[in-house]
Amino acid sequence: MSRTRRRVTQRDIARLSGVSQATVSLVLNNRLDAGVRIAPETRERVMRAIRETGYVADPLARRLADRNNRILGVFTYEPVFPSGTRDFYHPFLVGIEENAERLCCDLLLLTSAPVQDGRRRVFADGGRIRLADGCVLLGRDIDRDDLARLIEEEIPFVSVGRRDDAGGPVPYVGADYVTASAATVRRALDAGHRDLAYIGRGEGPESYADRLRGFESAAPETARRLPAIEPGTLDRLTAEGVTAVFLEEPADVAAVSAWAAERGLRIPADLSVVALGDPTRPVSIDLDATGFTIPRRDMGLQAVEVLDALLEGTETRAQRLLPCELHDGSTLAPPSTGRLPR
Repeated sequence: MSRTRRRVTQRDIARLSGVSQATVSLVLNNRLDAGVRIAPETRERVMRAIRETGYVADPLARRLADRNNRILGVFTYEPVFPSGTRDFYHPFLVGIEENAERLCCDLLLLTSAPVQDGRRRVFADGGRIRLADGCVLLGRDIDRDDLARLIEEEIPFVSVGRRDDAGGPVPYVGADYVTASAATVRRALDAGHRDLAYIGRGEGPESYADRLRGFESAAPETARRLPAIEPGTLDRLTAEGVTAVFLEEPADVAAVSAWAAERGLRIPADLSVVALGDPTRPVSIDLDATGFTIPRRDMGLQAVEVLDALLEGTETRAQRLLPCELHDGSTLAPPSTGRLPR
């Protein structure tokens, strides 16, 4: 049964902060008229109560009560416009905007939450997420406490990217990294590779865990795993006979290519390289990497589709995984019959 949460009122804020309702109104409206003076500590008590309760001021709260304003929020956990990430996130945003326009909805980009340690928090600025009918969440790392609170407070939302349960099922539209990663491993095996290595964390964001899970489901038990490219990493792998490396972060193709060039190795004749997705940071890569591409535009588009259906009460499949597209590229070839140069 659906639970209806009582809307927080100015009277509640006044009671929690120990002031009059008129004082709450003055703080909300930022009144600094002559003759009106509110002590800084009083203002802070009121603002703290507003932040903690997620209060949304009238008359906007009344207008939003039925969630029929056709306003969809977009909350990004990482900054998406700086040059370091814009190329990766741009297709998601294109899909979100495209479907919002089709549905005659406006988009509200929620950016007021401060960035701390490279991430934002949904509720860091109080209840601004409630200004929208529902919200699309975008980012590699999404805080599980935020997800749990969104579910608990029954705030409509959809995550771009698969998410584990957080006190309940999380609505999402994600990429099927498990199937795609396993398929790239099978391609390497079909090409004759037997000594494989996975380079990446394989933990943290679900997208990393899914890539590793797909790799391990198809790779031989003798496959190596390293958390990152560090000094000596690739030298050690090739010395051990590894002939194909699978990169959790496709931007690392540039580092592998530079390492190979320094040692006179040829990609893929001496070492094959497989990129598990699209680079999340802009790098100059001369090679056409073998691997797969993420359906980023379609993920954004379908996230809005799912959110709209949740708001309309017609969604029956609130968790979707979209297939990735395998890419042949030029960095996977049968292993060389000779020994790799040291």
